[in-house]
Amino acid sequence: MKTTLLLFLFPLLLFAQTNRGIAERNEVKGVVKDSLSGQPISFVNIWVENENVATTSEEDGTFSISVAAEKNLIFSALGYEKKTIKASQATEVFLNSKAFDLDEVVISNSIDTKRTVIGQTENTIAQAFDNGPRIDVKYFPYSQAYKKTRYIKKVTLSTDSRIEDATIRIRFYSVDANGFPGEEMLKKDLIVSVKNGTKNNKIDLSDYNLVMPKNGLFVGFEKLMIEKNKKEKTITDQNTKTIKILKTYYPFILYNYVERDALYTFSGGKWNKQVKETNGIAEKVKGYEPAINLILTN
Repeated sequence: MKTTLLLFLFPLLLFAQTNRGIAERNEVKGVVKDSLSGQPISFVNIWVENENVATTSEEDGTFSISVAAEKNLIFSALGYEKKTIKASQATEVFLNSKAFDLDEVVISNSIDTKRTVIGQTENTIAQAFDNGPRIDVKYFPYSQAYKKTRYIKKVTLSTDSRIEDATIRIRFYSVDANGFPGEEMLKKDLIVSVKNGTKNNKIDLSDYNLVMPKNGLFVGFEKLMIEKNKKEKTITDQNTKTIKILKTYYPFILYNYVERDALYTFSGGKWNKQVKETNGIAEKVKGYEPAINLILTN
């Protein structure tokens, strides 16, 4: 099946406009460390509470974010307890390790003689644009047809990048009691590098031994707001004639325009659900969903 890719660069300007609104904030710099070992924690997700402003700690645990001193910052990382702290106190942040309840171990090997691709949409026109710091997810409902191919073999996604070896994080979430993305299904980060240009990426998940849950799952893409992923461009504001530096973080992920019962986005340190009702009657929501597919095997 042929997929048409529409690459939109206008969000770069929107990102610049967003930055104008936070230009007067203070630049808070700090480092995130493990509370027991004192070692730095890389790729920590750092959000301004209730705002679509975020960053990611570098490999050495350091971070920098523009934020008003009285605002709260929310720190979260896989394997650690979430922590909320005043921005003015965030020069050195210690996270506590999270205790995991070990699941029952079942010895079972995938024989990989059957495969099923799930998540394909009728709308094959994929659009690439900057999703900013938020995390968008795609819901994969369970089907009895998956019983014979219950292992998640690969995740596929398309990206558009203007730098070499841009780094992204892919997240898998179970479904909680309210239908929202719940606990993370992986016990360690899935960090992936993608090449320059528009690429179709297939990431092998065989080593993770993931099984399709019977109430479905969410798969999300998180852009890491780190120096390695940043590309800067100098622009001139035609109104003020001042020179500004436009920062863009790659890669972009491709999206499909779809109709769904609900769309979920992680922003401001929490999950947000987009639904539509008319006169109390639920209707389909139209919007953009990450173009992510899964390959299941037996």
